[in-house]
Formats: sequence, structure tokens, C-alpha cells
Amino acid sequence: MSNIISINQKIISFRKKTIFVEGDKSLSIRFILLSALSNGKCTAYNLLKSEDVLCAINSIKKLGIKVNLNNNYCEVFGRGLFGFKYKNGLVLDAGNSGTTARLLCSLLIDTNQTVKITGDKSLKKRDMSRITRPLKMFGANLKDNKGKLPITIKKSKLLNPIVYTEHLGSAQCKSAVMIAALKTSGITKLKCSPSRNHTELMFKNALKVPIKIHKKNKYDLIELDGLREFNSFNYKIPGDISSAAFFIILTLLSKKKSLTIKNVNINPSRTGIIKILNMMGASIRFLNKKIYKGEINADIFVKSKENLKAINLDPKINSSAIDEFLLIFLAASQCSGISTFSNLSELNKKESRRLDWGIKILNMIGIKTKRIKNDGVRIWGNPNLNLNKEYIIKNYLKDHRIFMVSTIAALVFGGKWKIYDPISFRTSFPSFLKILKTLGAKIL
Repeated sequence: MSNIISINQKIISFRKKTIFVEGDKSLSIRFILLSALSNGKCTAYNLLKSEDVLCAINSIKKLGIKVNLNNNYCEVFGRGLFGFKYKNGLVLDAGNSGTTARLLCSLLIDTNQTVKITGDKSLKKRDMSRITRPLKMFGANLKDNKGKLPITIKKSKLLNPIVYTEHLGSAQCKSAVMIAALKTSGITKLKCSPSRNHTELMFKNALKVPIKIHKKNKYDLIELDGLREFNSFNYKIPGDISSAAFFIILTLLSKKKSLTIKNVNINPSRTGIIKILNMMGASIRFLNKKIYKGEINADIFVKSKENLKAINLDPKINSSAIDEFLLIFLAASQCSGISTFSNLSELNKKESRRLDWGIKILNMIGIKTKRIKNDGVRIWGNPNLNLNKEYIIKNYLKDHRIFMVSTIAALVFGGKWKIYDPISFRTSFPSFLKILKTLGAKIL
């Protein structure tokens, strides 16, 4: 593929279309890493085969775990909590995957060998202190690069359970503590701000790990008793709502379009974008709901909507839409009135400085914005926006979401776009361009 794509026209009208999006990335990576700790063969169906997930697979294979990856399913042959086999000085490359890098540290908290975990240029810029801090409390012998990758893990003297407060609302940090607790004798207690709860649900409903979860008004209390081996398990992975979100916005902001996205995970900790868009006046519906291993899955129906209204968003909703805010900004650009968002510092701690990039893209297409205190932004909507200039998107550290958001903006608003680094989307959504083309998008 060329290093650049061109889009020179809006997407043509489509109505009553149905699509599937690939397997949920969060669930896919967690399945790979946790199945490596099980006793026996674990099978996943509809596993996402993105670069992030492949990095997780390659990592556990280097740790001595057998993996069979087929078109329809993936088999992982777990060796138990303490079954990894590898040589001293092993290097594991997490690529662009923050989840893989952070959770690998927990899997290896009890290592008897020296292991180094690294990643690509973008991942090496991301904060790892949020997980090394609690892991060191367990007794892990970790050395990082000023809070960033690479991280070297050496044999520790003794591991102990901990009492820890996670205040960032980071599901990766929470999951890192939970996985480390599996390797530690005694009860670990975790007080955490609201965030995605995939790990808790997988522990309870798939792994059958003894876990206590007490939900309070503003936080959760989690207790885990470590050194509990668990049996192999199977998992049918639903579609990823973060992938579905691009097509939801494409449909909502275009004219005379309707779309059904089949069998998507709608975990309440992930559906903030739906709640926010419906607050703006959309009428997005969940159909055929069902519960599978504690997760809620459904078909998502969306249709075009004019006259969206501006909102002043309560930041309590942020964590359930953190990966979708650049798309939410596009929706705000089409609202009547001024939308306000705050407490978005986490966006600038992703693969690139997404808050800065989201504002830059809006300004580029003629949308007025203003940075406000508490890492916020005001967006002046323009429902009559219709582009006819040339736009170039590049130099964003190959952030997959910026590439895909820019593609959606081009297809919705018009103009002539050149978007660099198109292969970046392979880290999370390999079929993105293919699905767009089936809907009629002209992408060169």
C-alpha cells in the first residue's frame, strides 16, 4: 500500500446496510494473555487479528506458550500460572500496544530470568509509571526508562499482596494490578475509579477466579485471593464498539443513510459515545441484546440525523468514551450551538497527543474551538459545513485513530484530502478501508 491515501468526494448514499466489525481488541488481548496462564487449551472465536493482538500472540509464544492461529479461531495452550519457559535476556516487543506492554509486566512479575519489554517509537513515549508503581509495591524488580519503555524485569526476592488506590480511571492499570495479584499469595485489595471492566468480567465469568467486587457511588472495591490456578476456557469475541464508532459517525453525519452493525460488545463501560450522541439528538438503538460471559452484546442501529444539538458534557462520562472523543468532536462540529468538554488530559497520553490533534483537525476544516481550563475544549458547531479545499493529515506518530477519524471527516464533509500513514489502522482495525469501500467510499 502507498504511504498516502486520497479522498476527493463524499461517500455516496447507502440505506439499510448491514455490516460486521472485527473482534473487540480489549477482549482479544486479554484472552491471549490470560489463556497463557490457564491450564490447558483455550479457544477464541472471532479473535481480532490486528498488529496489536499479533504482538500479544508473539510475546506469549516467546514465553513458551503454543498458539495455533487459524482464520476462524485461535487456540492457546496454557501452562498454568507459573509455566512460562524462556531464556535469560529475552526481549518482548509490544509494538504499538499499550495494553500488551503493561499487562506483560504483570504476567512476568515473578520471573526468574531477566526480561526486557519494549515497543515502537510511539509506545516508548507513553507513561508506564502508572503500572510500574503498583507492581513495585508487590515486590517486582523493575527498571524503566524514566517512567517509559523499555522496562527490564529481573528476579524479585519476595512478592506480597498490596492495598492500592487507582485514581486515573485506567483499565490497563487496574488490570495490571489484578493480574499481578494472581501471582501473589494472599489478598490484594484495589480501590479504583470507574473504567472498563472487561478484566473483572473475564476473571469472574470465564476464568472462574474468586473475585469480590463492591460497587460504590464513585469507585469500585476489588478483592483478589492469589495463587489460584484456573482451568482452560473458550470465548466468542463480539465486535469492537470502538471500531463500530467510525461507522456510527459516518452514518449519523451523512445524509439519507441507515446502518446496522451486528453483534457488537456494548459493555456499559464502553458505550459512552452512544450516550453522548443520543444526548446530541441522535436516535441510536441497541437491538437483539444478549449476555455472554457477563458481557452485553447487541446489534447497533443508526440513521442520519440533522439538527444535532450542542451539549455541556459531564466529565463523569469521559472514561466510557475515551477512545472515541475525536469522533465525538466531529459530531460536535455539526451541532447547533457551542459544545463543551473537559478533563480530557488522558487523550494526550495515548499513541499521540489526541486532544491537540482533534482540535487541530477541527480548526483545519474551519471549526472554531477554544482550549479551556481542566484540559477542556469548546467547539462552535456549524451544521452547514461543506468543504471544498485541500487538506493534508500527517506527522501524527502513525496514530491509527487519527488516520481513521480523518478518513471519516473526508467522507462526511467533502473536500480533497491526502492522509498519510494508512497502514496505521492495522494496529486495531485491519478491515477498516475494506468495509468503507463496501459502503461505497471512493478511496484512492
